[in-house]
Amino acid sequence: MTRNEPDPQSHDHVPASGPAHGHGHSHGHGHGPAAPVSRHLRKVIAAVLIPFALAVGVGLIALWPGGAPAHKPSGVGFDQETQTARVVRLVKVDCADVNAQQQQQMQQQQQPTGPSGAQQAQSCEQATIEVTSGKDTGHRFKTVVTPDASRRYTEGQDVVVAYAPKAPRDLQYSVTDVDRSFPMWVLAAVFALAVVVVGRLRGVLALVALAASFAVLTLFILPAILQGSNPLLVAVVGGSAIMLIALYLCHGLTARTSVAVLGTLASLLLIGVLGSLFIGWGQLTGNTDDQTGLVHSLYPNIEIRGLLLAGIIIGSLGVLDDVTVTQTAAVWELRDADPTATRRRIYGAAMRIGRDHIASVVNTLVLAYAGAALPLMLLFSIARSSVGTVATSEVVAEEIVRTLVGSIGLVASVPLTTLLAVLVVSADRTRTGGRTAESGRATGPGPGQPGSRRGGRGRRRKR
Repeated sequence: MTRNEPDPQSHDHVPASGPAHGHGHSHGHGHGPAAPVSRHLRKVIAAVLIPFALAVGVGLIALWPGGAPAHKPSGVGFDQETQTARVVRLVKVDCADVNAQQQQQMQQQQQPTGPSGAQQAQSCEQATIEVTSGKDTGHRFKTVVTPDASRRYTEGQDVVVAYAPKAPRDLQYSVTDVDRSFPMWVLAAVFALAVVVVGRLRGVLALVALAASFAVLTLFILPAILQGSNPLLVAVVGGSAIMLIALYLCHGLTARTSVAVLGTLASLLLIGVLGSLFIGWGQLTGNTDDQTGLVHSLYPNIEIRGLLLAGIIIGSLGVLDDVTVTQTAAVWELRDADPTATRRRIYGAAMRIGRDHIASVVNTLVLAYAGAALPLMLLFSIARSSVGTVATSEVVAEEIVRTLVGSIGLVASVPLTTLLAVLVVSADRTRTGGRTAESGRATGPGPGQPGSRRGGRGRRRKR
C-alpha cells in the first residue's frame, strides 16, 4: 500500500490553482508518518482486545487443572478399562449348543416349524478372541454372535475388549467394540490433505489452529470441569482462548480479524445470556442421557445444568467464527471494489451476503440435529406422540434450546459484525486514501498530476 502513496513532501510543490493547492496541503498532512485516524482505530481496537486477551490468560492460569483427577474405572459404560484384541478363529455352531437360547425364545412365535412341530435350529457364530495388549496379552476367550446381532466379525479383525477384574477369570474380558483406528486415521489424513491442497498455507494454519483448539479442549476444558470448576466459566475462558488462537492464527493479526473477534465475542455473550435464561425458564436439568447420568454419578460436584450451557457456547463458537470472518471479509472486499461507496451502501451489500449465509447455516443447524436425533424421533413416531409432546419433552427441548439459542446468536452476529466492519473501513482514512489515489490513476490523470489527488481528497473530506 505504501508504494501507492505519494511522497507527502512533494505535495507542496504541485502546481495547481488555489482550491487544488489547499487540497494538496491537506492531503500531505493526511499521509504523514503519524497517520492519526488509522492509528486511533488501532488503539481503540487494542483497548478492547488486549484487556480481553489478558483476562483470558489470567483465567487459563487461575483455572488450569494440571490434569484430570485420579479415578479408578467403575466398569460401567465408557468408564471401564479396555484393551485391544484380535479375532483369531470364527466357527459356526448351533445356538443351543452354546446356550444362546435368548434369541430363540424371543422369536418363538415367528419361527417356522418342521414336520414334527419342533423349531428349526439356529446357527450362531463362535469367535475366539486373543488379547493383544495389557498384562494378559495372549489370553484367549470365546464369545458367541447370535443371528440377530447387528455386528459381525471376521478372522483377523481387531476389536476392543473391556476388562472386569472382579469377574471370574473366564468372564473378565468381553468384546465392546471393533477397532476402527486405521480407517479413522485414513479419513483424517484425507481431510488434512484436502485442506492443504485447497487452502495451501492458510490450510496449514487452519490445521495448526484445529490442533490448538483440540489441545485447549482436552488439556484445559475437560479436566477443569472434572476438577469441579464452574462449567460455564471454564467454557467461556476456554472458548475465548480457542477463538483468539484460531482467528488470529488463520487470518493474521489485522484490524479485519480483530473486528471478527469483537463480533464473535458479542454474539457469544448474547448466546450465554439467552441460554442461561431459557435453560432456567424451561427447567432443563441437562441430565437426559446415560453418559450425562454416568458423569454425574462419578463426579457429583459437577453442575450438570452449567455443563449444558457450556456445551451450547462451545458448540456455537465454530459457526460464529465462520459467519463473522465471512462478513468482515465481505465488507473489506466491497470497500476495495468501490472505494467511493458510502457506509450505507457497503452495509446494505454486505447484509445481502449475510442474509444468504444465515439462511443456509440455520437450515444446516436444524438438519444436523434432526439427523443426529433420528433414532429418537423414530421412537416418538412409533409411540404416535404429538408434535407438541415430542417438542416439549426434556430430551428434545434441550436440543431445541441448544439449536435455537445458537441460531439467534448466529443471526445477531451478522448485522453486528457487519456494522463494526463498515465503521472501521470507513474511518480508516489512510487506507482509503491510498486506494482512492490508485483508483484515480486508473481512471483520471497520471500519477504525477494533481487531478487524481483532488478526486481522492474531495471524497475523503465529504465523509
